Amino acid sequence: MKSNQDQSTNSVLASLEKISLSFGGIDVLIDVSMNIFRGELLALIGPNGAGKTSLINCISGFYKPKSGHVFLNSLDISALGPVKRAKLGISRTFQNIELYSGLSVLDNLMAARQNFMTYGIIAAGIFFGKARRQEIRNREVIEDIIDLLELEAIRKTVVEDLPYGFRKRVDLGRALSSEPGLLLLDEPMAGMNSEEKEDMARFILDVKELWGTSMMIIEHDMGVVMDISDRIFVLNYGRRISEGTPEEVKNDPEVIRAYLGE
Repeated sequence: MKSNQDQSTNSVLASLEKISLSFGGIDVLIDVSMNIFRGELLALIGPNGAGKTSLINCISGFYKPKSGHVFLNSLDISALGPVKRAKLGISRTFQNIELYSGLSVLDNLMAARQNFMTYGIIAAGIFFGKARRQEIRNREVIEDIIDLLELEAIRKTVVEDLPYGFRKRVDLGRALSSEPGLLLLDEPMAGMNSEEKEDMARFILDVKELWGTSMMIIEHDMGVVMDISDRIFVLNYGRRISEGTPEEVKNDPEVIRAYLGE
C-alpha cells in the first residue's frame, strides 16, 4: 500500500477535514485531517487518552465535532446522525460488546439487516414477492458471514452463553451484516488470548481480501498492527503526530517519544 501522499484522489473513500472536539473545555481532538482509502486497512494508534475512540465516534456520527467536516464518497455527512451514516455504509464495533445477549447468534446477525427490510406488515404476513425476495437475500448475506467467521457450530446459541472470544467474533459479524463500505473496529481484540487474536486477525484480513471492505482499526497490540495494517495513523493528545506505512511509523522519533518518553 502506498503512502498517503502517493494515493490517487479517486481512491479516497472517506476523509476528515480539520476535526476538533472538546468536552467541558478539554480538547480531545485538535484539527485532525485524514483520508481513508478504498480497500485499505488503516490502523489508528496512540497512547491511552490520545483520542482514538473519539475520532471513530466522529466518523460514525456518535459525536458531533465542534468544528471540521466528515466526507464519505465526496459527500459531506457532517450533519447526519449515526443511523443515516449507517445507511450510507458506515458500520462499527465497540470496545465493550454491544450485542443482544438474550438472542441467538443468528438473530443478532439478522437484526443488523433491518435497513434492508423495506416491506410492510401485510407483505411480511403473506411472505410473497418483495418480502420473500428480501428475506432470501438477507439470509444469503448472513450465511456468508457465518461461513466466513466460522460461526456455524454456534449459530443457534444464545450470545450470553458464549465465551468472550466468540462474542467478539459475533460482534464483528453483526457489523458486517449491514454490508458496510467502511468498517470501524474499536479494539476488536481487546481481552483476547494469543490464539483468539490470531483468529480475529485472520478474519479481518479475510474480510479485506475477499470482500474488499475498507477498515479502520484501533488496536493496542503493536505486533498485530504491524502485521495486518496497510497504513498507520498516530494520535497523541488529540493531535496527529505521524502517518505512513508500518515501517515508517515504527521508526518515527515522534511515535517513539509518545510511547516511550524522552
